[in-house]
Amino acid sequence: MRFPQFIEPWNNYIVSELLTTFPTNSLSWDQLAYDQDSSLKNLHYGLIHNGFQTTCIAGEDRLFPYINQSFIPLKHTLIQNGDLILADASEDRKDVGRPVEMLDIGDQKIVSGLHTIHAKNKTNLIVNGFKGFYFQSSAMKQQIFKIANGSKIYGISSSAFNELKMFIPEKQEQKKIVDLMIKIEKKIQTQSKIIDDYNSLKIGIYNWMFKENYADYKLKQLAYIVKGDQINNDQLLSNGSYYMMNGGTSPSGYLDSYNVSENTISISEGGNSCGYVQFNSSPFWSGGHCYTIQNVNSALIDNKYLYHYLKHKEKEIMNLRIGTGLPNIQKRDLENFTILAPNLSIQRKNLALFEMLDEKISVLNEELTILKKQKKYLLCNMFI
Repeated sequence: MRFPQFIEPWNNYIVSELLTTFPTNSLSWDQLAYDQDSSLKNLHYGLIHNGFQTTCIAGEDRLFPYINQSFIPLKHTLIQNGDLILADASEDRKDVGRPVEMLDIGDQKIVSGLHTIHAKNKTNLIVNGFKGFYFQSSAMKQQIFKIANGSKIYGISSSAFNELKMFIPEKQEQKKIVDLMIKIEKKIQTQSKIIDDYNSLKIGIYNWMFKENYADYKLKQLAYIVKGDQINNDQLLSNGSYYMMNGGTSPSGYLDSYNVSENTISISEGGNSCGYVQFNSSPFWSGGHCYTIQNVNSALIDNKYLYHYLKHKEKEIMNLRIGTGLPNIQKRDLENFTILAPNLSIQRKNLALFEMLDEKISVLNEELTILKKQKKYLLCNMFI
């Protein structure tokens, strides 16, 4: 996939012909601080994995921490415009080699830190920004995936990095590719910000509405809390799968006691997701680590309003957890959870606003998914 005005073949190189690597420091987060204690900033590999939202970054980005004065390395190489920084290690093999590229260093002084590879151009064959996107491409990621070694932590060495292959088009084509990819990423960043703003608005409305002087109930006064049936070993086949019980019904294939109707609220009873609240618009199987809210008293509270209230109070529900290794929530504690509810007329007005916001956020998330798929498609098809 190419821009139509370019027909010349891409030239093949190994990385060591194009880039020079420099030593990096091994400073931990404990040796860094966001309160300025020096003039030297540090690029930790954790920021590459979980911090930056774009491939091309600027020196003014507030995500960069400062190196505490007492830990400044005696020898270091400053990052400059066009420098490529890779995270050389990850717990997930496919994330080894995740890149960022500096496009606007400004007057900032930044060095490359723990578990990174710092590479500079040694020729003038590559335009700034191209390396960052090339190292995200399928062509390059497949190479890195093959050489990433380790067991719990995967990594690549500088020597292995130097032997990777790169295919480089003429500079005009590189510039077109970089401009397109930057526009896609900016759209993704803007869309994510809009979604964050709508979620903040939703939380603000929740906080305002649920602070009103409404009648309070215990959850057990409004509905029955039912714990899902637990599949037992007698229902297991030798290969570990479950057999279909006689008279089993959709969706689980088990007897009706295992199935819950649509439009039911569920709350995780145990495990890492303990306390998570969900509204199930389709019939589902209620497993042994799940509470369902059934037979909601429609004279006192709307089922969907109850869901929004519980979802808003999800952190408080999670605080009901007991146990350490595998936490759980006791049924009696959930039954005594306090629910504030106005009269049904106000509930339905509030619910209309909640639903409108949810629909808007859902549409925005679908658009964001499309943008991310576009970026992924380009990374798979625009690079050799």
